[in-house]
Amino acid sequence: MDKQTTMNKQIRFSAVFLTFLALLVSTSTIRAAEERKIRVVTTVAPITNIVQNVGGRYVEVTGIVPDGMDSHTFEPAPSDAKLLSAADIIIVNGLHLELPTVSLAEKVKKKQVSIVHLGERALRKQDWRYDFSFPKENGHPNPHLWPNIALAMRYAEITRDSLAALDPARRDGYFANAKAYLAKLEKLDAAIFVCVKSIPEKNRKLVTYHDSFAYFAPRYGMKIIAAIQPSDFSEPSPREMIRIIEQLKKEKVPAIFGSEVFASKVLEQIARETGVKFIDQLSDDELPAPPKNSFIGMMAANMVIMTEALGGQPACVATVDATNLLP
Repeated sequence: MDKQTTMNKQIRFSAVFLTFLALLVSTSTIRAAEERKIRVVTTVAPITNIVQNVGGRYVEVTGIVPDGMDSHTFEPAPSDAKLLSAADIIIVNGLHLELPTVSLAEKVKKKQVSIVHLGERALRKQDWRYDFSFPKENGHPNPHLWPNIALAMRYAEITRDSLAALDPARRDGYFANAKAYLAKLEKLDAAIFVCVKSIPEKNRKLVTYHDSFAYFAPRYGMKIIAAIQPSDFSEPSPREMIRIIEQLKKEKVPAIFGSEVFASKVLEQIARETGVKFIDQLSDDELPAPPKNSFIGMMAANMVIMTEALGGQPACVATVDATNLLP
């Protein structure tokens, strides 16, 4: 074999090898891009959990507000700036709930990263609610949309659409996850209607420490009688307590509800003065323990507590699947 022939074979071999190497590198790059999870930063636990269920294995979700912490007074730590600066998308409740966190996010996030305000996209401004804890003159609406499961479903849909727009290659996956999760939420929604219907009509009244159920009550046919906590998140004044006690006696409310997040001896005192039951276990943003550590699990647990205390049938949520789509 002459020298020229040998050289030609070597050139052909090199060309084939380089083509193979380029193909290998390209395939590895594509696979790495497909396997890379979208980094999502959220705020309160219910929203974090909704995003986890919709995003599934395609996302890495970090909630900044610790489970069970008062989200209204939460201030992000310096370490949270690093999380926000590395995020591919930031999803918050909005409606003025997380103003310090949103302010920090706007300063440190990458320019192309969107901050998705679920509340503003789920509900028209004319439907925002104002109340004792969130008076209109203060300019901050009640932000607790998620206990209304129809609005929680809108949160899931907005999350689905936002993730699919950011990551179109996995659009089908996000839509499949959302479809399965929305089906679970629909069953929860139906069960809550059954729960409330089982409560004697005269008892379908809610008195809570923090006004977390302003959007829940009108959907399911309950009446908010009072929220104890003033708009500055302090304890009510003696005059306010007298007014609330008189109102509870007039309405003949069978139970009043608090939570571990808003621990207060005031509710115990009001319960003694009015002779009603005091239940301190309702939750609007603290998820229960595994295996029901989910937003659906939180709401199902609320309905057991609420229904039983008001004279209904707590078995109404017995068939609700409170597990997450992914463990």
